[in-house]
Amino acid sequence: MKLGIVGLPNAGKTTVFNALTHAGALATAYAFSSAEANHGVVAVPDARLDRLNEVLQTPREVHATIEVVDIPGLAGGGEHGQGLGSRFLSDIREVDAVAHVVRAFANPEVAFPRETIDPVADVEAVETELILSDLELVERRRDKTNKAARSGDRQAQKELTVLDRFAAELVEGRRAREIARGPDEEPLMRDLALVTERPVLFVLNTDESHLGAGDALVAWARQRGDEVVALAARLEVELAELESDEAAEFRAGLDVPAGGVDELIAGCYRALGYITFFTGDFKSSESRAWQLPRGWTAWQAAGRIHGDIQKKFVRAEVVPIVDLLELGSFAHARDKGVLRVEGKTYVVADGDVMNFRHTA
Repeated sequence: MKLGIVGLPNAGKTTVFNALTHAGALATAYAFSSAEANHGVVAVPDARLDRLNEVLQTPREVHATIEVVDIPGLAGGGEHGQGLGSRFLSDIREVDAVAHVVRAFANPEVAFPRETIDPVADVEAVETELILSDLELVERRRDKTNKAARSGDRQAQKELTVLDRFAAELVEGRRAREIARGPDEEPLMRDLALVTERPVLFVLNTDESHLGAGDALVAWARQRGDEVVALAARLEVELAELESDEAAEFRAGLDVPAGGVDELIAGCYRALGYITFFTGDFKSSESRAWQLPRGWTAWQAAGRIHGDIQKKFVRAEVVPIVDLLELGSFAHARDKGVLRVEGKTYVVADGDVMNFRHTA
């Protein structure tokens, strides 16, 4: 999974990046302090994996990971390559999901392109830029397709009709993922790789005294089906530098609950529609968590591990992790009848522990 962090300059993108990755990237009080994206990797916390590793006594546990990209602030006119725009658009088109950081804290020492704190207006400003960038991409494709259509290419003529409709929808301010399309039009939408087609998670960047700020954004975003997570990013960065007991005491004093960063990661999974399955047994060198899109099959899960396992797939032995943790082993799970043997078309469930059998 690759997550892109975006937002207006000084909304707190780099602070959120540091809260996730503990990378210590430079975060300043001035807009446009960096023209380069920051890159980091975060291990996805999962207490189920920790427990699985204890029960199976494997030599190590391997968490699923998220690659995080802190993309420089979007400037107005980005769709035309102005300011940091072209670099921004190049970076964001490589991610699977977008974490849109929205400022919900007031700090006169931190510069901000707006005079007031208005999370909904900030989101609309950024989304307008992204929609305009998508519109330009569609229009470029339309110009190219139009030449072939004029020569009598029927496929090009059909594509041109679809592109005209996509462009009209974008002009009306609709995001790409809100544009209706038929199954035969889906390949064209994927080929365009429009920015606003990607799932989005809003990260309401507040401070410890205003964790309830941004209620208007929460209501607005959830009305249209988007995830929202509140995070006191600066505080999370500071607490990460303390010992666990000291951090817990500090949280209690400020009445700030733990788990903000974990909830952000969980929100990313929900936005993308991802689940987690696990591998490992007493013979394994590791217990491992794997990301998988919801609805994928055992055969596709095997491909996550290795192409040869998928190619030579025979069957999968499956047991829910709650049962395996209670019973202690695949053998006991088999004896109790909770271990199942599944074929290629089995739809993997969140929390499945799977051993794949394949030919040599």
